[in-house]
Amino acid sequence: MWPIIIAFLRNNAPYFTLPFAAVVGVIGYNLESILSDKYTPFNKAIQDQRLERQDDTQDPTKVEKLQYKENVLGKNVSPSLQKDKL
Repeated sequence: MWPIIIAFLRNNAPYFTLPFAAVVGVIGYNLESILSDKYTPFNKAIQDQRLERQDDTQDPTKVEKLQYKENVLGKNVSPSLQKDKL
C-alpha cells in the first residue's frame, strides 16, 4: 500500500507543495505581525533634510578656519632658518 501512496505523491508533488507552502507562508506572515513591532518613526523627506542643512551652512569660502593667516611655507621651518624672536 505504501509504494502506491508514495508513487502517487511523487507524481503529483507540485499539486501538494504549492498549497502547503501557501498555508505555511500565511501562518508565518500572521505570526510575524503578531510578534514583531512594525512601528516606523516619521522622518522628513531626504530632500527636505538636505535643504535644511544647506540653509544652515555658510559660504565655505568665508569660513575663518579655512583661510590662511600666515605664509604656509613659514610653518615647520628648521631652527637655522627661523627669524630671531628676540
